[in-house]
Amino acid sequence: MRYYKRHWLLKWPLFFCAFSSWDLISCQIRYSIPEEQQLGAFVGNIAGDLDLNAKELSARSFRIVPGLRKQYFELNLNIGNLFVKERIDREELCGSSATCVMSLETVIENPFSLYDVEVEILDTNDNAPTFPKAQFRLEISERASPGTRYALQRAHDPDVGSNSLQSYQLDANEYFALSVGSRNANEEMPVLALRRSLDRETTPSHRLVLIAKDGGVPARSGTALIIISVQDANDNRPVFSQSVYNVNLLENVPKGTLVIKLNATDLDEGANGEVLYSFSNHASGRVRELFGLDSKTGEISVRGELNNEEKSVFEINVQAMDKGQSEAPAYCHVFVHVVDLNDNAPVVAVPTLFSPVPEDSVPGTVVALISATDKDSGENGRVECQVTGNLPFQLDSSSKKYLTLRTEQVLDRETVSRYDVTVLCSDSGSPRLTSKKAILVEVSDINDNAPRFTQPLYTAYVTENNVIGASIFSVTAFDPDLNQNSRLNYSIKPTQVQDEPVFNYVHIESEKGTIFSQKSFDYERLKNFQFEIQVMDHGVPALSSSVSVEVVILDQNDNAPVIVHPLPEYGSAVTETVSRFAKPGYLVAKVSATDADSGQNAHLSYQILQTTDPGLFTISPDTGEIWTTRNIMSQDGTNQRLIIGAKDNGSPPLSATMTIILLLTDDGTEMISEIDSLSEDPGPVGDISIFLVISLGITSAIFLVILIILALKLHKSRNLYGAQKCGSTCCCLEARNSVNGIQKASRNLEMFPNYVEVFGGDPLSQSFRYDTCSLSGTAKRDAMFPNIYRSSSCKKKIMSGNEEVLRNVNYKNTMNIEVRCS
Repeated sequence: MRYYKRHWLLKWPLFFCAFSSWDLISCQIRYSIPEEQQLGAFVGNIAGDLDLNAKELSARSFRIVPGLRKQYFELNLNIGNLFVKERIDREELCGSSATCVMSLETVIENPFSLYDVEVEILDTNDNAPTFPKAQFRLEISERASPGTRYALQRAHDPDVGSNSLQSYQLDANEYFALSVGSRNANEEMPVLALRRSLDRETTPSHRLVLIAKDGGVPARSGTALIIISVQDANDNRPVFSQSVYNVNLLENVPKGTLVIKLNATDLDEGANGEVLYSFSNHASGRVRELFGLDSKTGEISVRGELNNEEKSVFEINVQAMDKGQSEAPAYCHVFVHVVDLNDNAPVVAVPTLFSPVPEDSVPGTVVALISATDKDSGENGRVECQVTGNLPFQLDSSSKKYLTLRTEQVLDRETVSRYDVTVLCSDSGSPRLTSKKAILVEVSDINDNAPRFTQPLYTAYVTENNVIGASIFSVTAFDPDLNQNSRLNYSIKPTQVQDEPVFNYVHIESEKGTIFSQKSFDYERLKNFQFEIQVMDHGVPALSSSVSVEVVILDQNDNAPVIVHPLPEYGSAVTETVSRFAKPGYLVAKVSATDADSGQNAHLSYQILQTTDPGLFTISPDTGEIWTTRNIMSQDGTNQRLIIGAKDNGSPPLSATMTIILLLTDDGTEMISEIDSLSEDPGPVGDISIFLVISLGITSAIFLVILIILALKLHKSRNLYGAQKCGSTCCCLEARNSVNGIQKASRNLEMFPNYVEVFGGDPLSQSFRYDTCSLSGTAKRDAMFPNIYRSSSCKKKIMSGNEEVLRNVNYKNTMNIEVRCS
């Protein structure tokens, strides 16, 4: 056994031989060539690959054994080469198969040997992707929702591997996008997705180019044109050219005389633009007797005898309605002025009328007995009658005295609850005179319709903090049946809302469908909830239906802002230091606040309400950042007191305030401040503030006495708590009642004020400061700067309330009393 492998350009020959006992040698060799080779292209040297002597090939009759297929190759016996004889198309030979191999047999005589030759045809990118059709047509309604997907036909590429179809592409447009979905593991389908709603009246059609690309080098592509026709939706109502028409008509005009031709136009197309005319509900029965209206053409014609003595002016109310599903009618008024003339006509009477007729009556039921007489005699007095229009009634003339009006088919009250049956009677005179009699046949009801709500889903909007028991919404259902069959009863289906029965939230009036609140809603706890309402009629058997109602709670400005930074550690004011050398635009501090509401009710703005020097500092209304607006002068006070307000954008707005004391320093060194300046009047107040200050002053005086007593008790019991011994020069108390707890404030210098401050404005906190003595000279300085001027000091801190609540900035009232002694 021998095995050979040689490489020649794109041809890879593989050689295999076997010897039999009959001296028959069988060998196999394999070549690989690309398809679409030129005629005469070299495939391989068979003689060399088989170790045959090229000079003996002709003498030994070396040849290719003919087969059933076309011979695509030929041998050159002079040199033993195999050449391409015919054009080779891989797709034509092997289709979409992954491999394509052509087999041929060669023989040589003296001695006889048989050689199997296989030529593998390699794929080249010689085919571009193609679509089944050059154009695709789609019909999409203009009511189609964005996101709707439409499958397209896939392209086909007979090549294989990377030369086959790889991707799709859609030219850019604002209405459609292309996505690719997999129908199976080996086949991808292009899908057209709607990006935005269509409008037929603006753009009735769209033309898109779909491109399919393969992965060959160079890549090939195919295109298909997608033509999208936008199907009309009924989004336009008919419009009359006039709202009021006036027509003059002689009273002896024959029936069928054209009164007027109305014209109403509709911008839609098809059924949505096809207008039908009819009398409106305001048209009187007499008008319906005397005039006919062609529902398609809008022509109003005379149907009965006009008599000026009866009425000189007829008002015809006409409505135009298209054939769309959500039709909205248009109305016009036609005033027919009857001009008086002398005339006579037959008289038609209905002495007996059996109305209403049950809607389940069998055909042939007697509806009415009709008499038709004429004052004339002979042929002129012989009257013939018939029912006009396509109505489910017929006239029976078997009786000599009366005509019997009978039903022709089963009636449906919900389709037509009443019929205006017009009996047309004419005499035999010349000219013939006719009379019409309109018979109103009402159809009585049976309970064959379930009640229906006017909407598939209801949404009720309720502002939080609503009044308990107040009406918040109303649902409406209708039943085309009558009387007890249409009498409705509303109820709420049991369900849970936040682990509570829905009946704790809402209640419905069973007869009217009015929904009442059972509690006051809080937007911060509940944004919305849903429940179902069932309506049931009183028919036998009773029929019912249900609808979902979503209650959306609307936010109300019921939460005031809360300043969360900076928060004072002691007292009600925050102390910050600012260098006197700070330049304009220097960031001094930043105030931050929060609001539990949402939307505009939580949109906060900051402002400086009061300041020692109005021209020195400014605040950003959006960020709360406090900046210097100019250079700090030597004459500017060392202590600058700012009252900052945070206000939301609700209606009415709510606000909170805080005080920041800015200490102007020289190069950051120690500073002796005139504490008395802190008690300067921050500015003029209104008349209301005067009463507030007086009230708070009285309260502060009482509270001051309590604090002094507490301070004396603490001073006497300081040895019991192991505190350091303090001097008796002065003891200063600082009391604070704050819902925000003790927070760390920015402190570069510890100071003890000798004044009383009372601040309001924040509905969640109140702050107070008290000084029990007045210091002067060195004592005052020592009190202000204990760490600088005194070697020792004592500090006691007694807290009542929950320290953990204070640290977590809870809103529980706490009391912090601090005693400092020097």
